[in-house]
Amino acid sequence: MAQTKKKRRRKHRGTQTGRVDTRGRRGRPRSKDEARAQARRRSETRRDLAPTWGSAFRRGLLGAGIFLLLMFFAFGRSFGESLALSVVMLAMYVPLGYYVDRFFYNRRRARERAQKPAR
Repeated sequence: MAQTKKKRRRKHRGTQTGRVDTRGRRGRPRSKDEARAQARRRSETRRDLAPTWGSAFRRGLLGAGIFLLLMFFAFGRSFGESLALSVVMLAMYVPLGYYVDRFFYNRRRARERAQKPAR
């Protein structure tokens, strides 16, 4: 059976109350330069955030988890021994990660402050 109605080309974006969310143009393809510029802006804003103990703890937890798996599966240690070593590694990873992040954050800030008066 042939269709007589023309199918819609875009999805109707709206809520039951009648508000329509505008998200900008989605149909046009981005160029490589625009995609690179957007990725650069995202990484700069992420890098500009001050380090936190929470982010250091999450990263340390990930590292300690990988260490646990390696010790248990690759090196054949018992699970209790691997867990104990992983807890020790977590206790080392968290402060080390935080202070390394803080060092690089402060160095970036100092470089930005030094460049600002030169401009």
